[in-house]
Amino acid sequence: MKKGLKFLFSSLLLLSAVMPTFQATTVSAQEELPAQVQALRDAGVIRVGIKEDVPYFGFLNPDTNEHEGFEIDLARLLAEEITGSPDNVEFTGVTAKTRGPLLDNGEVDMIIATFTITEERKETYNFSDAYFTDQVGFLVRSEDGYTDLASLNGKTIGVAQSATTKQKIEEIGAEDGLAFKFSELASYPELKTALTSRRIDAFSVDKSILAGYVDDNTEILEIGFAPQEYGVATALSNDELAAYINDLINQWLEDGTLEGLLAEHGLVDAAAEETEEDAE
Repeated sequence: MKKGLKFLFSSLLLLSAVMPTFQATTVSAQEELPAQVQALRDAGVIRVGIKEDVPYFGFLNPDTNEHEGFEIDLARLLAEEITGSPDNVEFTGVTAKTRGPLLDNGEVDMIIATFTITEERKETYNFSDAYFTDQVGFLVRSEDGYTDLASLNGKTIGVAQSATTKQKIEEIGAEDGLAFKFSELASYPELKTALTSRRIDAFSVDKSILAGYVDDNTEILEIGFAPQEYGVATALSNDELAAYINDLINQWLEDGTLEGLLAEHGLVDAAAEETEEDAE
């Protein structure tokens, strides 16, 4: 009996010694969380600007009224890390023209919407490292017989408002003495309709975006140029949040998480594709 009481007393002493250590570690971990990230955790939700008209990336399915796509899944991963649940995310549909202003006025915490990283944009927003790389391409009517950039010389090309596409086309065209007319529209569905109704001769944006608009009467030209790197954008003042997100993006790039998500949505990273071709 004495041995039993002695053993019980020793166990209680050991337990009391361990418990404070565990509690101190937990509190310390909470204190180390960046203040801007902790604010989102306390709010219990992250507000994300996403595309709703880009199949495979960010799309509002009219049949289910649910958001779906690679960038939607990426947003849910971030929500799980920051708030503890992938469901704690509030989506706001954006276009190339509206995504910047929504971030500027604080209506969203971050933008995950095929937002191309450029040096000019980095003066206004924080960007994570690229989670996907694409190329600019052209969607044309199959019957028109366009084959390359030269065959589009003098034609009208439809591009999204506030996108970098027009500038990139002008730059590469100038190298070969080519010139184009442009029609800038607000959304991708409008651009596809303009192509179908023959108001434009080609619809140009990143090739992965164009893939969602191909039908029996259209095709994407094989040419691709001006690599477009997509990053998660946050307000320039949210440097702590930006650094936290960037660490997660790089972790998921290294451990294959993002590669798996891309495969689920049938997407191929242009940078990875070029690396494989160089290896061959």
